[in-house]
Amino acid sequence: MVMPYAVMSALALSFLVSPAATRTANGQVPVGADFAACNEEARKPVKTGSASPTTGDHVRAESARAGSITTSSMDVSGKVIESSDPQIHGMNADGAMNATYQAVYRSCMRRKGF
Repeated sequence: MVMPYAVMSALALSFLVSPAATRTANGQVPVGADFAACNEEARKPVKTGSASPTTGDHVRAESARAGSITTSSMDVSGKVIESSDPQIHGMNADGAMNATYQAVYRSCMRRKGF
């Protein structure tokens, strides 16, 4: 009777630990090339209007236009957005003022695994 309990406990523990270990192993950090590629990709649909921004994109764009970005902040150069959210970190500050730009940028960062 003791053996099945020990086996079940070991299985339960392994199920709890494996997702945490997987996230740690795959914890990539975006680099300059990722930001540049997604900023470049986001410029094109802004001209054609071929993306669908979310409510969050509209809110962040309005905050950027008002000069008070609430979920992130501009770096000292004022050129890119710094944020703990990897899907908007590195976004061109001028592009952040456009909800369509934000939607495309976030989509690009998601495809890259961030």
